[in-house]
Amino acid sequence: MMDWEELQETCMRCTQCGLCETRHNVVFGVGNKNTRIMFVGEGPGEQEDLQGEPFVGRAGQLLDDMLSIIDLSRKTNCYIANIVKCRPPQNRDPMETEQDACIGYLMNQIALIKPKIIVCLGRIAAMRLIREDYRITREHGQWVEKDGVWMTAIYHPSALLRDVSKRPETFEDLLSIREKLGQLGDC
Repeated sequence: MMDWEELQETCMRCTQCGLCETRHNVVFGVGNKNTRIMFVGEGPGEQEDLQGEPFVGRAGQLLDDMLSIIDLSRKTNCYIANIVKCRPPQNRDPMETEQDACIGYLMNQIALIKPKIIVCLGRIAAMRLIREDYRITREHGQWVEKDGVWMTAIYHPSALLRDVSKRPETFEDLLSIREKLGQLGDC
């Protein structure tokens, strides 16, 4: 396992898949590295690629609003990362080969942070981290414990921008996350 500095330097130089050819920036992650909760999306979009930070476009603004509902902030008490660190062209879903090339970086981040909770943002992250046949529409908000880490998935903020009818369900999922944080206390 690499330390934070080595991991970030290695990730920034990565050429393990074709996404490196079109990226502007590697989007490594952001937030408190000593937190007990991580949020994991699928991959950076256009604004994230340009700025080098996850969730900074419209979906990022919505994610920040969602986090504030449950007293979380990327600046103080959570960490945000993605399955892949480079933007897939036209914001398509990252291919399995691209995920395979990048997943080691995320697993190293998880090992360094040692979160008690991982929240998958959307179907792709849930299928990679929780279970490969995960169905976000049926299973969002449900909790699974894997290797001592509580995991759940919620709709991706981009999906909530496209379909506002999913927001009430997501609000309930957020309250469940806040409740789980309270149950786990200062672990």
